[in-house]
Amino acid sequence: MSSDTVDTQLPTDDPFLTLKSGATEIYLIRHANALPEAEEVVGGDYDAQALSELGRRQSQALGARLRDIPLAAVYSSPIGRARQTAEAVATLHDLEVQIEPDLREVALGVIGPATHDGLPPEEVAKMLKARLHEIATIAVTTGRWESIPGSEPSVSLRARMLAAVQRLAIAHPGQRIAAVSHAGSINAYLAALLRLDHDYFFPAANTSVSVVRLKGARSMLFSLNDIAHLRTPDLLGFDPSA
Repeated sequence: MSSDTVDTQLPTDDPFLTLKSGATEIYLIRHANALPEAEEVVGGDYDAQALSELGRRQSQALGARLRDIPLAAVYSSPIGRARQTAEAVATLHDLEVQIEPDLREVALGVIGPATHDGLPPEEVAKMLKARLHEIATIAVTTGRWESIPGSEPSVSLRARMLAAVQRLAIAHPGQRIAAVSHAGSINAYLAALLRLDHDYFFPAANTSVSVVRLKGARSMLFSLNDIAHLRTPDLLGFDPSA
């Protein structure tokens, strides 16, 4: 085939998966901050914690950012920090948060103490942050959760997320929806979409928005890790100049 010959198999009728052609636009959102200070700690592990004071402000900023986006539905992981983030978006659209179990975070094997019974709140807050830092370090340096023995295999994680997002797309042709999930799961989904080897390839920020469009077997990434709504360092949760 010569270089100037048009391949008739290319999707020239709708190359960008427009909504008017029946594609679905999905706003994939990581939950807001849920690493508590001492006065906010509750019993149990990380999954038992509610959004922190910082996380509540982040979710409010996210809601304001998406207020004028015509969302047809808001979905969430069943984990509390994701549901609370989703509620900040759904409330402004007069929608109920719908739970999609397969948007949950990657299941990890044992790494450090999982519970902190009997410790003072200050120590629990410190240990939760240390545990999440250790998990993030492993994810960034190895790119694969299987480096933590007993964790959810890459094949299963990717298949779960691909199937979940595809179900949401099929349910909402020609519409925009939001889906609140977790850093590990969003990374794995987008890695599968982009055919990357690593399951974890970018530092998904709290309340970051990544936009994909899907139609049938086709999918396209439109934005990645967008945090334009976190306009000040106090909402970012870290000093960006450091």
